Amino acid sequence: MPAAAARTWTAPPFYDLRSNLRVLRRGPYDPCYRTEDGAVWRATRTPEGPATLRLTARAAGTEVHGEAWGPGAEWALDRLPALLGAEDDPSAFTPHHRLTREAHRRNPGLRLPRTGLVMEALIPSVLEQKVTTHEAYRAWRLLVRRFGERAPGPHDGMYVMPDCRAWCRIPSWEWHRAGVDSKRSAAVIRAAQRAARLEEAASMELAPAMARLQLIPGIGPWTAAETLQRSNGAPDALTVGDLHLPRIIGHSLTGARDTDDDGMLELLAPYEGQRHRAARLILMVGRGPSRRQPKFPIADIARL
Repeated sequence: MPAAAARTWTAPPFYDLRSNLRVLRRGPYDPCYRTEDGAVWRATRTPEGPATLRLTARAAGTEVHGEAWGPGAEWALDRLPALLGAEDDPSAFTPHHRLTREAHRRNPGLRLPRTGLVMEALIPSVLEQKVTTHEAYRAWRLLVRRFGERAPGPHDGMYVMPDCRAWCRIPSWEWHRAGVDSKRSAAVIRAAQRAARLEEAASMELAPAMARLQLIPGIGPWTAAETLQRSNGAPDALTVGDLHLPRIIGHSLTGARDTDDDGMLELLAPYEGQRHRAARLILMVGRGPSRRQPKFPIADIARL
């Protein structure tokens, strides 16, 4: 099937398409995201309607070629440079630790993507609250396939996430079947009911955008930061309240085993304005402490 439209973007040196966009994938079986034969496929719901993007690196990585299908194809291609990180400014980052200096040197092509789509990032982030990634990815996969729609274009098996009306109409037993408790499903529904106001956060500075998202009960700093990292490409949207991140940051920078949020914020204070980028770089090369306790148990509420 020929693409509805196409566009080529000149990439900066050392640009890594798959690595930069991987943060948009929700697990290895995300029905909205595929990597095949060197191409990245992405199904998205734009303000103009569903769209599918196929992105390939060309000319030894110096160009990214995008093809798009569906009613939202033109919208998606208009914003292709932002999606690929063209609005990100890595030169604003100054390393203050040997580890971040080494990570910055080894990853010169890192760019933070900006989708411009808040709900697309917010809903799966809500599903990831206080559960294992396995549980969250499963819930996202089941709900998108059950209540979303087939993505436009030639790729079989890809889906576009449900629109806001569809999220609000999912029956309680379907949330339960997907393993989503009532607190998370209620937060998704409240957000979907106020989607127009939340989408405005995509054009806001970080502080007011964080505040806007947290007006919705059930959305706290963790979820807001995880959302704005993707929708806004916000380099300072540090995730606070995560079970693992503070310990990985602390152990990587100091060797400490039990760093908490306060300790992480203190360690990353020199990176004010770039704390998310610093954390991302540390995660690329750092290591957390060895596990002393069993993994968080997976509770299948669908069986209750």
